[in-house]
Amino acid sequence: MIDGNLYLTFVAACIAVVIVPGPTVTVIIANSMRSGAWAGLANVAGTQLGLALTILVLAFGLSAVIAFVGEAFVWIKLIGAAYLIWLGISLWRSKKSLGQVESAHEKTTFNRMFLQGFLVVLTNPKSLFFFGVFIPQFIDPTRDAVSQTLILGCTFMAVATLLDGAYAILAGRAGRLLTAARIRLLERVSGTLLISGGVWIALQKRA
Repeated sequence: MIDGNLYLTFVAACIAVVIVPGPTVTVIIANSMRSGAWAGLANVAGTQLGLALTILVLAFGLSAVIAFVGEAFVWIKLIGAAYLIWLGISLWRSKKSLGQVESAHEKTTFNRMFLQGFLVVLTNPKSLFFFGVFIPQFIDPTRDAVSQTLILGCTFMAVATLLDGAYAILAGRAGRLLTAARIRLLERVSGTLLISGGVWIALQKRA
């Protein structure tokens, strides 16, 4: 259905896109270091659900949804930006120490981490617009667009799962070697990145 060389090019492009840390990876790394790799993997599961919904929207209702999002873009963008800023502020206000890291497992549930990952993707309108520009470049207009979009979308999800999962596992293991001061520093760095990302999204003008 999809040309082999074109598909390999798409896979390489997916790796290049996913491997660059963004808001999603920042959240995954921060939670993995604070609560263990399982928390980051729960984030990954949530982000995959968000990506799946985005890809389904692109495959089956792109034109209609883009029209709606075009009208509501400012509000959706501000909600997404506010959520990232809130996550960043939460990291800055965290008072956990190395001795309290294990207790974080009791206070943080899989469902909470899953929902957090889901919301990070879903409240970012850039995701839909990114896929709306990225995936169509690899679609053959002479063949069925829906099936091609689903194949390419699932491929992107597979790449994202592997790389984001690797981030979660590596960050979870690194967290065991960190001192309380380093954990605090990482929380503040991660928080600053999230706040900066939220502000950046809020200030972006509609294309």
